[in-house]
Amino acid sequence: MVVEQSREAALELLASLDPAQRSKITAPFDTPDHQDWTYLPGDRPGLQLAELSAAQEALAMRLLELAYSERALVDAHGVMAAEIILRELDDPPSVAETGGWAGTTVGERFFLRILGDPAGMEPWAWRLNGHHIALHLTFVDGAISFTPQFFGSNPAMVLSGPQTGRRFLAAEQDLGFQLLHALEPSQLEIALVSAEAPHDMLTRHDPVADPSLLHRGLPYGELNAEQRQIFSLLIGQYIGRAAGPIGLQTWQDITQQGIERLTFAWAGATEPGAGHYYSIAGPTFLAEYDNTQDDANHIHSVWRDFRNDWGTDLLAAHYAMGH
Repeated sequence: MVVEQSREAALELLASLDPAQRSKITAPFDTPDHQDWTYLPGDRPGLQLAELSAAQEALAMRLLELAYSERALVDAHGVMAAEIILRELDDPPSVAETGGWAGTTVGERFFLRILGDPAGMEPWAWRLNGHHIALHLTFVDGAISFTPQFFGSNPAMVLSGPQTGRRFLAAEQDLGFQLLHALEPSQLEIALVSAEAPHDMLTRHDPVADPSLLHRGLPYGELNAEQRQIFSLLIGQYIGRAAGPIGLQTWQDITQQGIERLTFAWAGATEPGAGHYYSIAGPTFLAEYDNTQDDANHIHSVWRDFRNDWGTDLLAAHYAMGH
């Protein structure tokens, strides 16, 4: 259902664009930079959100609403709000919360792109990229790949001005500490892999995530019932960014691969306020969280799939069928 609705939404958006806009937003599915991505500041290929009219913006938001949960959309708006606060942009904060990107400075910092032809039978994709946000959806034969997917925020908590005290991506941090603090000393010896946090996520923004870069950590199978509940909530903080059917499929994949094999690894400070990092890793699933920059007030978080980032597994099956 999501696949077909997304196809229709993408075609409706494309039909609303003028030729200049369409030339910016579209690219072949096999374009050489398909798997290039970053969460650092700077321009990206694609159409700036600032170039969308109000009607076109509503169509673009339809794409997001089909694939992402309501919480994820709140987080995406939060990324934009943090950008306005960080850069002291002239845009009113309401632009981040309610839209109205046309002609705004913050809208110039985020780029929408559609790869391939949603009208055809071949694979296609759409992506939204900018500073601290990188969303990638790949559609293959009625199935969806949802990763790589990145949310970040600087600041993590606003320290001055009218929005003082506002936090972004708070549960990613709070649940991580809650799980860490629920561990017994013998478990901490395994989960705490370093007294110093890495300066960023270990897999960075590499096109293909390398599991050998990660620490082993403490397996889910060695947790008690209370700890497992917290761990499940933490995993859900990432999977719950997806719309219901996609999130459910991811939970099923994790269960089939063996949820007891998921590991939790922590590095750095064991209390908020100083640099800290954690990873959740299994045979296919990966989540990384890092908060070390700007006096530990600058969050990076990513969800990846070792098997199916960019739809790798789905595409292999597609081409094996002779498509």
